[in-house]
Amino acid sequence: MKSTYLDDNIPSTPGKFKMEKSNYYHRLRWHYPHLAKVTFWSFVFFGLIFVFLFNSSTLSTDLSHKSLKIKSWGGPGWEKRVKSSAKIRSETGYSVLVTGAAGFIGSRVSTALKLRGDGVLGLDNFNDYYDPTLKRARQVLLEKRGIFIVEGDVNDTVLLNKLFEVVHFTHVMHLAAQAGVRYAMQNPKSYIHSNIAGFVNVLEVCKNANQQPAIVWASSSSVYGLNTKVPFSEKDRTDQPASLYAATKKAGEEIAHTYNHIYGLSLTGLRFFTVYGPWGRPDMAYFFFTKDILKRKPIPVFESGNHGTVARDFTYIDDIVKGCLGALDTTEKSTGSGGKKKGDAQFRIFNLGNTLPVPVSDLVSILEKLLKVKAKRRVMKLPRNGDVPFTHANINLAQREFGHKPTTDLQMGLKKFVRWYEKYYGSGKKSDH
Repeated sequence: MKSTYLDDNIPSTPGKFKMEKSNYYHRLRWHYPHLAKVTFWSFVFFGLIFVFLFNSSTLSTDLSHKSLKIKSWGGPGWEKRVKSSAKIRSETGYSVLVTGAAGFIGSRVSTALKLRGDGVLGLDNFNDYYDPTLKRARQVLLEKRGIFIVEGDVNDTVLLNKLFEVVHFTHVMHLAAQAGVRYAMQNPKSYIHSNIAGFVNVLEVCKNANQQPAIVWASSSSVYGLNTKVPFSEKDRTDQPASLYAATKKAGEEIAHTYNHIYGLSLTGLRFFTVYGPWGRPDMAYFFFTKDILKRKPIPVFESGNHGTVARDFTYIDDIVKGCLGALDTTEKSTGSGGKKKGDAQFRIFNLGNTLPVPVSDLVSILEKLLKVKAKRRVMKLPRNGDVPFTHANINLAQREFGHKPTTDLQMGLKKFVRWYEKYYGSGKKSDH
């Protein structure tokens, strides 16, 4: 029987960050060396959106991971639950719409916001890209905290407009997305549907709101693509994506800049670096390595060209949550209203990583010790499926703007994950996940 145990509960969030903002970065604008380059990218990405939206009838049937049946919404009882969940409980609190609230990061951010007194309303379509029962288990935990998750898709304009009609959101934490680098080779349309069309729909609803909310959204470290300069800095080039997933996240950044420029939306993008921890995603290496090691199954350990090391900047979930809240707390208000811009608005991009890349082979060694089982390693060449050999975050801007400082190393983070995994799955002996 599954436990609803949550390792170490939720990261402590004593209150909103009130640090004095840096003059250097407080009003950062996203400048590019060549305006023509920005214009080109914008036309390319908007073209992709309209092409796929035009073919939306085939898109809905082609998606291989269907969303579960969405429950009906609306009515007095439903509106009461929405308002109650979004009600602010502290004098300085926000009212936040969290998309992807049943996801790994979304569920933890939602709980952290609620614990400090913010009003939180979730939105999630509970699709089956990975086992939906894990999302449902997260939903149960959120409901115990008084957080209601509306079942629906970010592409549903009518639903989003209704939510904004019922609640005056001060902020939107947009974490809903189609994740995974490799899956894009199997189902590319799902990435356009969620990461581009879905994001545009959220931006459209937000820019028409009166008053517009400030928006924090999930980008990805994948945007650095084939960049070889390390550590990765926000100022580095991001025009060489190695996967369709990375390309859609890059598209999101360009589109966000456009909405900031035209409509005055306050937008902050967060480039997450390999997030891991309790209640994580089963498609991530540390998760399925744990499952397969316990079942004595072989695991693939990749190496780059010339037997080089594949390394990741693994970042523990608690540190990511603190970064999300730090970014939210330092947002400025959007300047537009009802789709009309009234002044320049804030636009920022931050890396959120641990700054200490670790070889994947070392991750396996740590898991072996924690699980007390020797892994059956199958060393093989890194496939050409969108993965990159290494990631390494430079987080100076996040440190400067809101004091972001990761505190959990991989050894401690994996220890917490394994403790949760064995409680949730019963020492990993089950074969149904």
